[in-house]
Amino acid sequence: MAFTRKRKYRSEATKDKISAYLYISPFFIIFAVIGLYPAIFSLYLAFQNWNGLGEMTFVGLQNFSVVLHDSTFWKALYNTIIMGIMGTAPQLIFGIILAFILNQAYLKFKNAFRAMIFLPYITSMVAVALVFGVFFSNNDTALANYILNLFGMDSVAWKTSEWGSKIAISIMVFWRWIGYNTIIYLAGLQSIPKDLYEAARIDGATIFQQLRYITIPLLKPFIVLTVFFSTVGALQLFTEPTVFLGGSAFSRTEAMTVVMYLYRDAFSLQSFGTGSATAVILLGIIVVASAINTYLTSGIRKKNKGIKS
Repeated sequence: MAFTRKRKYRSEATKDKISAYLYISPFFIIFAVIGLYPAIFSLYLAFQNWNGLGEMTFVGLQNFSVVLHDSTFWKALYNTIIMGIMGTAPQLIFGIILAFILNQAYLKFKNAFRAMIFLPYITSMVAVALVFGVFFSNNDTALANYILNLFGMDSVAWKTSEWGSKIAISIMVFWRWIGYNTIIYLAGLQSIPKDLYEAARIDGATIFQQLRYITIPLLKPFIVLTVFFSTVGALQLFTEPTVFLGGSAFSRTEAMTVVMYLYRDAFSLQSFGTGSATAVILLGIIVVASAINTYLTSGIRKKNKGIKS
């Protein structure tokens, strides 16, 4: 009798495990089909010469050599890094300031301001493209050029000039992502004990001193997190320059990014081998950036352990 009960108990436990795996299996199945398989197939294509229809031909490292000897690739990498810095660094700085302001007790309509700041992140890219396309038009009557003319500066061909396109796209990236980083910083600020700010105010610390000596040091883990996500996002920049430049996005190199270069090779030039090789190279760059952020995170943890001890 006892043996029968024990066997029944094990059977129920096994059923629970099976049902648990069945509940989570859809995610892993979808990930394997949509994420894992394309990644493995892309790695395989990096060593093949294939136009998408004919037979594949193994070429070894030839695709990597073609990409690394292509001046357009290095131009795209340069554009990606420059626009990444121009669009990422300001949003991280202003994100901390905005989060600090939104966390103040005396601020009224907090929820409304938080929703307004986060709104660009969930705005349709079609609407964003239309707004920024009008604002940064090449015409003298465009709002951006009108503002420049008010200060005595010449109009800029935002969609065709070297730095004009980079500045316009960087502003678009800044406008779209600053709310996302602000919300993360705001969550970090709410985890900081309010007693520290009260003690600082009693000691006569100004708002800037509170921001420098309390907020930023205690927000370091959140800063590392946002820098990591922003770095990876900047290296994968594609949507903003594509929708802003429109039809000329893949025919000009002033604002072409690495992902746009990859897309052009694969789907415009029908060279899936070099496109996949570019993806593998980009993955290596992202891994290096991730390793640097991991090192920074471990350094912060060591400092925190040293303080606690």
